[in-house]
This record gives sequence, C-alpha cells and structure tokens, in this order.
Amino acid sequence: MPRSVLLAAYLAWSNRAERYGTRKLQQRLDAGKEDAERLGERRGIPSIDRPDGPLIWFHAASVGESVSLLEMIRRMGEERPDVSFLITSGTITSAEILASRLPPRSFHQYVPLDVRPWVRRFLDHWAPDLIVLAEAEIWPALLHEASLRDIPVALINARMTAAAHRKWRRFARGAARSLLHRIAHVQAQEGETAGRLMSLGLPPERLEVTGTLKEGSKALPHDEAERVALARALQGRPCWLAASTHEGEEAGAAEAHAQARRSWQKLLLVIAPRHPDRGDEIVSGLRLDGWRVAQRSADEPITTETEIYVADTVGEMGLWFRLCPVSFMGGSLVPIGGHNPFEPAALGSAILHGPHVENFADIFARLTNGNATCEVSDWADLGRTLAHVLEPDEAARMAHAAWEVCSSGADVTEKAMDLLFAMLDGVD
Repeated sequence: MPRSVLLAAYLAWSNRAERYGTRKLQQRLDAGKEDAERLGERRGIPSIDRPDGPLIWFHAASVGESVSLLEMIRRMGEERPDVSFLITSGTITSAEILASRLPPRSFHQYVPLDVRPWVRRFLDHWAPDLIVLAEAEIWPALLHEASLRDIPVALINARMTAAAHRKWRRFARGAARSLLHRIAHVQAQEGETAGRLMSLGLPPERLEVTGTLKEGSKALPHDEAERVALARALQGRPCWLAASTHEGEEAGAAEAHAQARRSWQKLLLVIAPRHPDRGDEIVSGLRLDGWRVAQRSADEPITTETEIYVADTVGEMGLWFRLCPVSFMGGSLVPIGGHNPFEPAALGSAILHGPHVENFADIFARLTNGNATCEVSDWADLGRTLAHVLEPDEAARMAHAAWEVCSSGADVTEKAMDLLFAMLDGVD
C-alpha cells in the first residue's frame, strides 16, 4: 500500500485531536447545528446496542444521499433478512427526515468526527462487516482504522467535483493515493469523477462508472389525506413550487411569481425552503413586501386570498411535487450547485432551473438533451418561462419526458446491490 508522510502526520495529529474535536462540536452546538441530546454519537459513543448478525454501515454525505439510499436498503433487507443496516449522517435535518423513513432492521446514528479515538470507539462497538460510503467522503482516520480491522470499504454513487480534485491534487496527492488504495471498489456517477479518482491513484480495476444512485431511488412519500385536503383548498387554482430554496431565492421567486400572475391571475406559489427553520424569516420578508402569505408550520390554511404558501416543514417534499405541476429547483439561481431533479421527475412535475447545477451536471444535461427541463437565466426569465410552462399540455410534455429520463437508469441500484452483497459475502 502506498505510504504518505502527510497522511502519517495527519493520523498522528488525529490520534491526539479529542480536544480539537470537542471544541469544534461545541461551536457547532452553539450555532444550532448539533443535536444536544445525541452529541455523544459524534464522539463515537453509541446510543443503542449493536444487533446480532451481519451489519452493513452506510454513510451519506447529504440529505439527498441519505434518502436515495433508503430504497436500496429496503430492497437489500428483503433479499437478506439476516442483515441489519446502520445509517449515519452528520446533520440534524437528515436525522429528522430519516427517522420516519427507515426500512426494517435499519437504524440511524450521527457519524463521529474523524478523530481516531472516536472512530475506534465507533468501530469497536458496531463492528460492521462492510462499510459503504456515498458520494465522495474520504476520511483518513476512518479509512485507516477500517484497514487495520480488515473491514472492506465501498464507495458508491461517487462524485468528485473539479474543486475537490484540485485541492487533493495540489496539497495531498500522496495522501489521496494511499487512502484510495484502502477502498476495495468504487462505483462512480460519471466519467469525470472516474478520471479524477484514477488521477489521484485509485487502481482502475477497482472502478466502474454506473450512473447516479438517485435514478433508482423510490419516489418521495406523501400523506394522501393531506394531498386531498390541500387540493380541495386550492379549488382548482394553478400552482407552482419553488423547491429547496436558499437565502435570496425566495424574494426572487416572488418576483417571478408576480410576473407570471399577469397571465395566471389566481396563481399560487408554494415555497419549500431547503432549511425549514428559515420559515419565519421568509414569511416576515414576503409580508413586508406586501404578499398575502400562509405558513404551514403555523397551521395557517390556504384561502382564496393566499398568494404564497411557505411550506416550512420537514419530510413533505413528496407532497408538494405531487400538487404542483411545475417546479423550480432551488440552489440554481444562486451559486449553490442545484438539487436532485429526479425527485420532481419521478412525481410528474415539470422542471425549471437556473445555470448553477454543478452538483447534478450530468443529470441536468441528460434532462436537457431529452427536452425535459428548461434553464432560466434570471428571475425575470423564470417568470416568463413559468407563464408558458404552466400551460397544461406543455407541463405534461415536460413531465413525461423527465420521467422517461428518470426511469431509464433504474439498473444503477441493481448494480450497487450486486456489488455490496458480493463484498459482504467475500466474493471477489
């Protein structure tokens, strides 16, 4: 296995980094980014017992990744009732969303920081038979400790941005090479990621390009009684969704809404912010601008007078994609990188987006090639485009085209399942 002086130095520091880790956790706790009642999990202290039998540990870097794993885990559990599944994530929002969706024999813990004593404590307790990392999480202490225990590691749905690649290549190429040799197999989302990983030293025989796992994920769930009640409250009014919005996008969406209302006078805008705890702030700003707003977390109903509905709740995106025939994907007219377009595509909502879709560039390119989405350049352009796409025939055409692109990659999940079962059973 290749050696790296920089990696050795990091591991030596990480072995004595408990004070640093404690200080970092306290800062995050003070900022409201940690769960005080479960803070011990971030130090590798378990809050539940390990189940008997084989255990696969899955870790996802983001909320979207966490959710995309659930359908695959459900299917794996059906095929192998002897296997249990540990799912870790690092944010409060992900924990809240996962809590209501965990498949049988699955449970959630917060992932420990990459501090060697905490990682060792975590691995000593859970003793996973297989570690599965999603996206591009490369943690030195974790990979080193897993290697010492001969625990196989798979990286699935791998995606490495150009910026991350430049950082590793410029400052820690030797360390990256040594760490990548500790990963038994990688399934990459696209060719660019595959090339970047190989340039950092990943052996090509351990790599395959399979596409994005989100293509095989199950459609987001919803409460049918709530959908019926909200549809009744709409009374046939046209509506559109600004999904997973970030700061600055709500005011822009309202600007586009005002323009589209010139053609659709009864039009309702549903805003579902990426971080629901911003709901009060969003509502206050919109009301100051003169909009008649109802807020879901405050149980305010949609009436004939409501112009904007702020859906500041967790775990209800499946409801809004089903209700709204057109969705604008947030994080794309501000430099965030966009969000998963397969979620609206799977539920029949036509997709609009801005130019900042780096996080899902390959997927958006395929949707664009299939005439399944529209890119807008600014908020005024969104308003003009929205007025056109709201026409029922156009919305239905785009939604059907997006669904065809979405459904064409369902074999990605099958490939990931085949790989993980083979690794679990020790099959080369």
